[in-house]
Amino acid sequence: MIAKRMQEKGILVNLLEKGIRILLIKSCKKIRILKIDIVSSTTQIIKGEIQKINIIAEDINYKDLFFDKFQLEANQLKINLSLTNKELYFQNSPIINFKISLSENSLRKVLLSNSWNWIGNMISKEILNQEKLDDIKIKSSQLLMRASGKSRNINQGEEINIKTEKGRVFFENKSCNKIVQIPIEDKIYIENINIENNLITISANSSISF
Repeated sequence: MIAKRMQEKGILVNLLEKGIRILLIKSCKKIRILKIDIVSSTTQIIKGEIQKINIIAEDINYKDLFFDKFQLEANQLKINLSLTNKELYFQNSPIINFKISLSENSLRKVLLSNSWNWIGNMISKEILNQEKLDDIKIKSSQLLMRASGKSRNINQGEEINIKTEKGRVFFENKSCNKIVQIPIEDKIYIENINIENNLITISANSSISF
């Protein structure tokens, strides 16, 4: 069955899928499930063109950013594939559309990690008036953040809203009318954030280059 599927797709498509797989595995500390599907003709690939790429990955650790699920779609790509070392390069810095899902556990691991706790502590200082973020949970359509400092601790948790505006992400504490922008790369544009069933889903687009 696998051999038949490979024949139907063609050798070049399979080489491209392997090239993208190598790129992703090299870039991430962990990917438990990875599915790559390329839609393109042999003629297009020979010309260095890909009509469409779909990628689905689960249980990912990318530079200590933990994602439960990652879905990507990119169209009309210009590529350069090295057949000798099976490496793939994009020539036109294409725009990709992607969706990321984070569970409560993943969000906590990111904001309390040694690599990214500076963001959690920044949020704590800006909207909770505390030095250190101690814990974060998902509660209905909000976040529940617990923090501590020299003067007092927030033991019960403070309810925090997440919202997007002009492609940026903001955490808002309505109880004290404070808001903080979450730092993300300029090339990433956040389209929507939704919290449902204790899962945060982020829809965004970005240019990519390798």
